[in-house]
Amino acid sequence: MIFTIVVQGAPHSQQSADSALRFAEAALAAGHQIHRVFFSGDGVHNGSDLATPQQDERHLPRGWQALVEKHQLDLVVCIAAAIRRGVMNDAEARRHDKAHGNLADGFNLSGLGQLAEAALVSDRVLTFGQ
Repeated sequence: MIFTIVVQGAPHSQQSADSALRFAEAALAAGHQIHRVFFSGDGVHNGSDLATPQQDERHLPRGWQALVEKHQLDLVVCIAAAIRRGVMNDAEARRHDKAHGNLADGFNLSGLGQLAEAALVSDRVLTFGQ
């Protein structure tokens, strides 16, 4: 089965972000495919390179990055939601007169068209968060 995952919850403020990562890990381990993970709303904070959770907490951005390295996942951060929340790559940072970007490696900025395309080619679209 081919899944697209939509993450709308920020890491460490809702269970949804951790649940999405755990689902992705389990689905891939069971032999399923994940076409794309799309982060929107507060979920864009999962793509921030500045996240620094407590040592005894799971580091969700690094968890997603590990899946990218192992399974070549496509992690897309909604550009409109990200810019509004101060998550951006270096190009967007320059465009908005910021000193530098903070988008973590393995995450890409793009628009809702990426979510629509993913829904067309996936068997299921699962949303985690509000």
